[in-house]
Amino acid sequence: MSRLRLVIGLVLVLVIAAALVASGIFPRLRARAALRSQTDFAAEPTVAVTHPKRQTSSQELVLPGNIQAFTDAPIYARTSGYLRKWYFDIGAHVKAGQLLADIESPEIDQQLAQAREEAATAEANLKLSQITAERYLDLLKTDSVAKQDVDNAVQNAAARATAVKSAQANVRRFEEMVAFEKVYAPFDGVITARNTDTGQLIASGPASGENRELFHVAAVNRLRVFVNVPQAYSHETVPGLKANLTLPELPGRTFGGTLTRTADALDQVTRTLLVEVDVDNPTGLLMPNAYTQVHFQLKDRKPALIIPSASLIFRAEGMRVPIIRNGNKAALVPVTLGRDFGATVEVIAGIDENDAVILNPPDSLVDGETVRVLEAKDGSETEK
Repeated sequence: MSRLRLVIGLVLVLVIAAALVASGIFPRLRARAALRSQTDFAAEPTVAVTHPKRQTSSQELVLPGNIQAFTDAPIYARTSGYLRKWYFDIGAHVKAGQLLADIESPEIDQQLAQAREEAATAEANLKLSQITAERYLDLLKTDSVAKQDVDNAVQNAAARATAVKSAQANVRRFEEMVAFEKVYAPFDGVITARNTDTGQLIASGPASGENRELFHVAAVNRLRVFVNVPQAYSHETVPGLKANLTLPELPGRTFGGTLTRTADALDQVTRTLLVEVDVDNPTGLLMPNAYTQVHFQLKDRKPALIIPSASLIFRAEGMRVPIIRNGNKAALVPVTLGRDFGATVEVIAGIDENDAVILNPPDSLVDGETVRVLEAKDGSETEK
């Protein structure tokens, strides 16, 4: 009986000791698990998200353009001398073939006279040699002269004929140089510069030194407008596309034009396509070298998505946008961007309007990382 009580007492003691030990271990385990859970929770980055917005269904693309004259040419002298007279100043509208200026070149005039006299001498020598050759040929029929003398006379006549052609070509050359004493307008246009005056020494050609253009003529009845189109729109800006021009100094005025040609190659640095828009300018309001904004009316296309610029992540593999997948997993997806509006950017491909895009993602964010998501609505953030 005493042994049974002893065993029961030992069992009670062991039970009490085990209860005391358990009462100390379990709270510690629960605390450790709670701490681990809190640590893992705190390690998860908290991110705010928003949803892409469809761009307003506008088919107008507005880009800066540079207006240039349809034809533009500096006018140089082709002969040297002194300017006798000029007939048009800057701003004057001229027709093709209209006389712009007279150049006085007495040396060229005398050289032309000399060339003409030399041509006349050559023609006289040719006539004499031809008569001599004919006489020798008649004498050869009666064996009155040697065959060698006949050959010499005939070949001398042929050489004289060639000398006449050379002299006549020299005359034509000097006649052309004398004709260059008169400077004509090469096409219909307006004089945009006059860099000479009466009595000024004129040197021929656009060579270096003191030689410079006499006039500058630009055709302004029709103008070319050059525009650099971003790569994203390079396949929509094709010849035949209509465009409107606006200028800041002419508010409310628009000028219609047509895209006539493209470079068919992108610029390697800017990734843009150079296109030319031709616009009629009958009133002369548009001026060459002016800045303009070109409004292209694009064909129907699927509206792009707009997201905040702060959502973009620049990685070595390219541009990425972080989105939420599977409830709380971050995914870095590649995208194709369109226009940059500053605070927002245009996304052409890579995401859709149902994706939750992370705002201001941390630089340490990696693909597949677990995050805590806050939904951004009207400037507020609500934890999900």
